[in-house]
Amino acid sequence: MKFLEPAMIDLAANAATPEEAIRAAGRLLVESGAAEDSYVEAMVASYEAKGPYFVLAPHIALPHAKTEDGVHEASVSLARLQEPVAFGHKANDPVKLVFALGSASNADHIALLRKLTLLLNDPANIELFKTGTLDQITAILKED
Repeated sequence: MKFLEPAMIDLAANAATPEEAIRAAGRLLVESGAAEDSYVEAMVASYEAKGPYFVLAPHIALPHAKTEDGVHEASVSLARLQEPVAFGHKANDPVKLVFALGSASNADHIALLRKLTLLLNDPANIELFKTGTLDQITAILKED
């Protein structure tokens, strides 16, 4: 499992559209070897077909697609956007944090969501993801 490893975190991602934001986070999964480019495009296609259902909390998006779309290993990456992007979600726009989730199985999906939910249930952690340095973020990840 690759969960927000330092190389999978981009704290200065550039994106002007939801698709670019999804690709910024997805690129980190690909570069880590956890997923294929096809998985990133499947995440974008899912957004285009279903809308912003994965904008789960204020300023937070969790794009994902199906395992068979090209996931090699359970993984989560983070693209913190330099400028927030509107995904079209009435309650939770604009998005600042894009956590791309790649699950190799249903069990992986549940485990990754549980781990991420525990982190994001603490408002101090959300603030740290929005404003902190890589060292600060890495430190809270080691605590969990």
